[in-house]
Amino acid sequence: MRRFSDLLDKARALEGRPYGFYKDLKGTWQGEGFALRLVHVQGDPFATPSVAEVWLSPAFHGIPPLFSREEGRVALEDFLLRRFKALLRGLPRVEGMGHSGRVYVGVESPAVLRRAGARYTEKGLYLRFRVGLPAFGRRIAGREAEKLFRALGELLHELRYPLEGLERHVHQVEDHAHIQERLAERGLLAFVGNGSLLPRESGVSERPLKDALPFLSPGRLEVRFHTPHHGEVRGMGLPRGLTLITGGGFHGKTTLLEALVRGVYPHVPGDGREWVVTERSALRVQSEDGRSVAGVDLRPFVKHLPRGRSTAFFSTQDASGSTSLAASILEGLEAGSRLLLLDEDTSATNLLVRDARMQVLVERETLTPLLDRVEELKALGVSLVLVVGGVGDYLELADTVVLMEEYRALDATERAREVARAHPTGRRFGEAVPFFVRERAPLPESFDPRRGRKERVKGRGLRELVFGEETVDLSTLDLLEDGQVRTLGALLKRMAARADGKTPLRVLAEELARLDDPFLLEEAPEAASVRALELAATVNRLRSLEVRPLTALLGQDPLD
Repeated sequence: MRRFSDLLDKARALEGRPYGFYKDLKGTWQGEGFALRLVHVQGDPFATPSVAEVWLSPAFHGIPPLFSREEGRVALEDFLLRRFKALLRGLPRVEGMGHSGRVYVGVESPAVLRRAGARYTEKGLYLRFRVGLPAFGRRIAGREAEKLFRALGELLHELRYPLEGLERHVHQVEDHAHIQERLAERGLLAFVGNGSLLPRESGVSERPLKDALPFLSPGRLEVRFHTPHHGEVRGMGLPRGLTLITGGGFHGKTTLLEALVRGVYPHVPGDGREWVVTERSALRVQSEDGRSVAGVDLRPFVKHLPRGRSTAFFSTQDASGSTSLAASILEGLEAGSRLLLLDEDTSATNLLVRDARMQVLVERETLTPLLDRVEELKALGVSLVLVVGGVGDYLELADTVVLMEEYRALDATERAREVARAHPTGRRFGEAVPFFVRERAPLPESFDPRRGRKERVKGRGLRELVFGEETVDLSTLDLLEDGQVRTLGALLKRMAARADGKTPLRVLAEELARLDDPFLLEEAPEAASVRALELAATVNRLRSLEVRPLTALLGQDPLD
């Protein structure tokens, strides 16, 4: 057994040696109640920092299993990783070049996610992080490495029970899961707790805005949930069906929508959105000019193309705004979403609505707007939340209308119905045609992670994933952390081994997401879990994607 004290001696003895000798430190070094393992050693001081793991024995950390469900375990791990990250900021300054002395963990958002950086088990607590092994030029700075490892060993003593805020963190996440499980039986698609602080500090900040107006539910929409840890919680419950969020510019429409988008995940106490709970299958869709579309049956929205071109198996490498939005809606439903979130500002207007005047002027229209499909979607169990500021045609179909005024939510449902009756639009609804969603099976040749003879799978922030020869645009996906992009890349590689041209994309994505355990990505401590919906959306944005059409998943194709 190699002792932790031996690691300190070994590191000091490497002073001045070529950087490659750091590989002699790879492996496990045992201390009193803890161990440090170097999982991966970087090739030079300018390369991506090395991967290390610490193990704390149950007797050392003393943290009891405070959770009563799996979401609570994830919360406990999330809390400990955040606390570890905070402690790392107190490490002494380490001299060197490149990434020398840089130590960090992969937690970037207030969302509570399953991560590769932490695992709590009966055998102990495991925490993973990156560490830049110090050097001057390409020579090992051994004395600086000794100082860094010694400080790390001392820091671990701060991760002992009791830890302030741990129980609160776990209880918050378990109560979020409790409410989320009960939304459907209450006929709700989302819940926004009274007192929530929804506005953010800025468009690039996750911090709540100081002096923000606390959210208060309109009276008619207020509901109550009894939670295991916080007792009765009150707030706005949005019923299933079509919900419109409207109001003047800068009054909080998009802020509320953003909170609902994020509400599929629990958030840390103090975020302000910890009591925002959205149906797990919620998915925001929007227009994406120029995206690729592979074999989507667009007939529910697009048909009668010039020269008789069919849209039953539509593919393009350069979709328009309306076509991309239609494809995203159908792909989302195919992947299992039953709650679609849209914002008028980011949606092609001609797919949202076609008003009375345009119906008269343009007789040969190829698009069937979403407005004409709302009732059919609701009949199939699909709900919609739509932010609108200028498309009043939806008022007569809305089940719920929330009017935002200076960040105050008002129930304008009855007023909206009165307006719709008093100001008829004169537009005609389209012919009643069954709405359906056809499944597709990816072909295995769609997934090739190789660039030349080597595999190349790499995330570029939240917006791009390099996969083999192509760069996948993820900018419209609601990803929260770079680590989720890393996980998506790993799952795409696994999908290559599972795709057979017969298994539906939905099934493949759900299986991989269910089996996904970021902790297994040993050399990627920043990896974080993703939903099957985001995995399917990533596959749909592969320009190399080839699919085989299957039978209708939702609704009934009239031609079957």
